Parts: sequence; structure tokens; C-alpha cells
Amino acid sequence: MTTDVVIAGGGPNGLMLACELSLAGVRPLVLERLPEPGQEAKANGLLGQVVRMLDHRGLHERLSGSPEPPQPNSAYFMFGAMGLDLSLLEDSPVYALPVPQRRIVQVLQERAVELGVEIRWGHEVVGLSQDGDAATVDVASPDGEYRLRTRYLIGADGAHSTTRKLSGIGFPGVTYDRMTVRSAHATVPADWVDPASGALNVPGHGAVMPFLPHRTEHGGFSYAPMPGHPPLISTTEWDQPATGAPMSLEELRTSIRRVLGVDVPLGPPDGPEPHVLRRLTGGNTRIAERFACGRVFLIGDAAHVYAATGGGPGLNLGLQDAVNLGWKLAAEIRGSAPPGLLGTYETERRSAAHRMVLNARAQAALIAPGDDVTGLRELFTELLRDPDTVRRLAELTAGADVRYDMSGPEPHPLTGRFAPNLELHTPAGPVRLAELTRTARPLLLDLTEGASLARTPALRHEQVDIVTARPHPHAPTALLLRPDCYVAWASASPRPDPAELETLRTALQRWFGAVEPART
Repeated sequence: MTTDVVIAGGGPNGLMLACELSLAGVRPLVLERLPEPGQEAKANGLLGQVVRMLDHRGLHERLSGSPEPPQPNSAYFMFGAMGLDLSLLEDSPVYALPVPQRRIVQVLQERAVELGVEIRWGHEVVGLSQDGDAATVDVASPDGEYRLRTRYLIGADGAHSTTRKLSGIGFPGVTYDRMTVRSAHATVPADWVDPASGALNVPGHGAVMPFLPHRTEHGGFSYAPMPGHPPLISTTEWDQPATGAPMSLEELRTSIRRVLGVDVPLGPPDGPEPHVLRRLTGGNTRIAERFACGRVFLIGDAAHVYAATGGGPGLNLGLQDAVNLGWKLAAEIRGSAPPGLLGTYETERRSAAHRMVLNARAQAALIAPGDDVTGLRELFTELLRDPDTVRRLAELTAGADVRYDMSGPEPHPLTGRFAPNLELHTPAGPVRLAELTRTARPLLLDLTEGASLARTPALRHEQVDIVTARPHPHAPTALLLRPDCYVAWASASPRPDPAELETLRTALQRWFGAVEPART
């Protein structure tokens, strides 16, 4: 059997990539070694720019259960368990979507099936060879082994990726063995929960804000209430190794007593299963030597891992890997990709991974116990009174500081960044910019006087949709968006001059190939 793309891994990242490829007209085959979707509770939500990205694909409403678009956290957040006063900022870059990972998998699986994706449960990649034209993949299934030929194999199979190992790609980094994280779904006294803020008011200790890491001199504590589910209670300790006994609620209670200095009564969880009761010792920060090797590409944890203690769940990074790679791979398969397009996947996403690893390591260092760390935190507390510092750390945490190199002379400040939040008035009526990107096609947004770009035949590209709208007081006059919703070109001129139009033509050609007028 021959197929264009085989995706090894049916978790959120693999399913997201499958959806992206399908939107671009390529039908991938997803192979997942588990016999059915995993029910283990892992990530408890998404943080940052990835939340907006899901809105641009129409998935935020499905995940949140609300038709309202994502709203930024404009009050309070944390960096290294220190408060970030987001009210100092005119526009907060921090977005949060509290949703269990198993729900993310469910929604993405439903969407993939809607788009015609074939998912084979219980099928695992066990062998790989490559030649100049394709990859040969050996697959183990409940009915025995079989072989596939595919133009591309994508490793979305996690931190212990078989795809990465079979490709001979190294995974250098650092392993930490001093840290132990204990977590459980459990009930807490109802009268300890502040109905207004959601904070957990612990007698003898004080308030613990929901979802945010809380540091003491003895470790970290977090309280994550989930709608319709019992809250997830976690501790992080250094040099408190576990015994050989299975994890228990009593072990978590004892850990909380060490961290907070008081007892917190924990009851058995109620609500729908599965329930978390786990202990994780140590952690890894690693980035693959390469994100691509011949016909093989890596995304998500197969390409990079970092400690969630500082950087949030890996899905924040992995889902955006999928969206970055999907349209580029589809263009290559269709034969419409300009030279070098596929190579920009590694360039762009490796840079983003390094930023997230920096974020994770810095936050983990600031959360650690010890007098030296406490002194460092006192200095940071002074720095966090500065709005510019707050913005920089908030953008780093949210992944909103990512800026891809789009080249070109004197680029607009938005060039290379994720699409802005815009409310537009088009001939068809009011619409949010995010609603115009649901089909994952390139988009030229023309807000110039008299829609001058849309009226220029030489700028019409067969692959690019053009939408006109009234001039916007807080937006550039024109934007060229790639399918991953990053700005490839922008203008602030009411009527761009010939030189600026030439930079637009260059951007169109760089990202989408030769500018050939659209068929009429």
C-alpha cells in the first residue's frame, strides 16, 4: 500500500496534523499503538497562543463549550510562582483554556473523522527504511505485521518516539532526578473555596490561586479545579524521593504537610473517571538534533520535551508544530511548494522550542526551594513592577514572543507574528479575523482605501483568498496571512506604492510559489 503521509501517533499533535493536512487536500493515515483513545489524564489545559490558534480553526468553541471567543487573562498570572500583574498591560497576551487532555483528543479525533482521516488503533510503527522517493514503514497490528510505502512519515509518537529512534536522530538534553511531583484528583472542603476568585483558602497558610504554582521554602503546591471534574491537587518537592509503595492519597497529604506546613484534608475523588493518582520523579529537557531526516519529520514531544513545572504542558508547543508543518507538507505533496518551504519547518519550530525550554528552565529554577533562590525572587519581585518586564515575561510564557523571519526590507512590526485580534466589517457583514481562517488557506486581507489590492490583477494568486474590509483604526491596511495564521507581509499605507506592492509580490512568491493570476 502507498500513501502520501503516515502519522505515527494518534494523540493531540498527530490528530491536529491530520486535520491540517486534510484541510489542505491531503489524506493522511494515522497509526496509533494504543487499541483505543487513551483515557489517562495528562495535561489539564492549554496556555497561551495555542488557544488563539485553536480559535482560528474553529476548535475553541468545541473545547470550551461556549460560542464566545477566547478572552485574555487581564488580571493576574505567574512566572516562576511570582505574580505577574497583567492589569499593567493594555492587551494581555495570556490566554488559558482549562480542558482535560482526553477531551482534546476526543474533539480532534471527531474533527479528523469529519475530514475523512483514517485512524488505525492498535497499529504501531516497528521498522523504517528510506530511499530517495519514499519511506518504507513496517507496522505491527493485531492481525500481524504489514508494510507501507509513504512519501512522508511523521513522528508524533511522544517523548520515547520510535520514529525518532528508527531515524537515528539524537535527543540530547538534561535529565533532572531531584524533583518529585505528586498529583491526585481529590475533594477538598467546600467552604475552603472562594466562590468569587476560585482560590483555595487554606487555614493556617493562606489563599492559593487556582491553576497557578504556589511556592514555599519547602516546595510547590497547585490547585486546579476543572468544571465537572474533581480538582487536581499537586505538590512539587526536591530531594524527597518516594518509597517503593504505590502512590496514595495519604502520601500526597504528607507531601502537602511538608510543603505548606499545615494539613489539607483530601477526600476520594467524585465525578467522572478516570482519576489521577500518580507520582513522577525527575524530568527531562531535550530537543532533537534534527526535526527532519529525509522523508521523516518530528513534531511535539518526539521533537522536544521540557519540564511542565515551568513551561506548561507540551501541547502548547506541539499543536503549533502540527499547524506549522501541515500546510507546508501539503504544498510539497501537491507540487506547489516554492523552493525551501519545507525546510522552514525546522528553522521556525526549533527556534520556538528553544524559547519554551528557556522559559521552562527559568521558571523551574525560580520555583526551587533554598535561600539563594529566595534572594533571587526578591530581586525579581522588584523587576515585576515594570510593565515592560511584565509584558516580556507574559509573552514568553504565552509563546507570543515568537517571531518568524519573513525577510524583506523594513518589515511591518506585525510581520512574522501571529495574526492580531481584529473585528472586521466586510461586504458580507461583520466577522472576526479568526473566522476567516477556518479553512486553513492563505489570506490577503485588504483594508486599503478603495480595496486597491483586490483590484490589482497582478496580485491575485490562485492559492490565496482575498477578503476586503473597511479600514480599521487599530490595524494595518493590509495583511498577508500564511495558513498557520502568521503574518507574512503587512502594510500601514492607505494606498501601497509600487515598491511596497513589489514586496507583497515577493512574499506571495516566497511562501506560495510563482504569482499566477487566479482563474476567473
